[in-house]
Amino acid sequence: MFTRYIGIDLGTENTLIYARSRGIIMREPSVVAVNTRTDQASSVGKDAKEIIGRTPGSVIAVHPLRDGVIADFDIAATMLQELIKKSLRGTLFTKARVIISIPSGVTAVERRAVKEAAEKAGARPVQLVQGPLAAALGAGLNVMEPTGNMIIDIGGGISEIAVLSMGGIVSSRTVRTAGNAFDTAIVNYVRKKYSLLIGERTAESVKLGIGSAFPEPTVSEMEVSGRNLLNGLPENITVTSDEVREALAEPLNEIMDAVRETLAHTPPELSADVIEQGITLTGGSALLRGMDKLVNRETGMPVYVAEFPLDCVAEGIGKVLEQPDDYEELLADDVKYY
Repeated sequence: MFTRYIGIDLGTENTLIYARSRGIIMREPSVVAVNTRTDQASSVGKDAKEIIGRTPGSVIAVHPLRDGVIADFDIAATMLQELIKKSLRGTLFTKARVIISIPSGVTAVERRAVKEAAEKAGARPVQLVQGPLAAALGAGLNVMEPTGNMIIDIGGGISEIAVLSMGGIVSSRTVRTAGNAFDTAIVNYVRKKYSLLIGERTAESVKLGIGSAFPEPTVSEMEVSGRNLLNGLPENITVTSDEVREALAEPLNEIMDAVRETLAHTPPELSADVIEQGITLTGGSALLRGMDKLVNRETGMPVYVAEFPLDCVAEGIGKVLEQPDDYEELLADDVKYY
């Protein structure tokens, strides 16, 4: 029986799968469409995301992860099962040994839920690696050396800030404020200022289109559609990049507070390393325009956005898969997988 070695970046919004010797082979939204009449999953991933906000009452779109951890065990297991099956399709491999990323601040119960969900999906054995370590490794940082590296990984459900050294996390903070919170902040801002209700997908489009974390030299505009809360009719309005930045101010401040707290609890020797080497941004929300400038202004340190911030965690897990002898100690349990 042949075995596939795969790594899974199990994110609140997206799941990436890395296959040893092949690289990243799958990117799918972490969404499952469930038929409430039968309690069965009707679609997973991209197909399920397409129906969000467009479904009849009997079909709902479920995000099995919330704030980086499993919120619905059975749906998470179903999603993993379908994604693993899809990733193995067309090969001679009949089972998978898996490494999955987890947030650094999860509880023992939450860690066990991730492992058991993957095992229920057919993976054996299942190992875990902390997300900040994987992200830093995937961004090209040398996390095994006795020098301080700082990573800010801003995903969909959580932001993880960590100072790393010698294969471990020295100081860290995890906040449940990230890309989803940015979208919610835009929805709330438009509702409060214009009495217009817009959907989360529209808010995400606004964020990607004209959103920024730092003042820009020119002001951009974007037309958005929604439902007027006063008369119930559809309506179009125009929002500006300055308004979007105002909407994002509160969640961005929460992340900056966590960055300052992490630095405040970092030993002086490692702080000196961070000042010299700078801070690395990873995760999808690292692509928000001006995020690096905001962190630089708040910390006074050099800030770099990883070349492929969305892929860093998956690529980091991939390095552990490809070079197990070099990175085995990064794994969060004692089970060997080779």
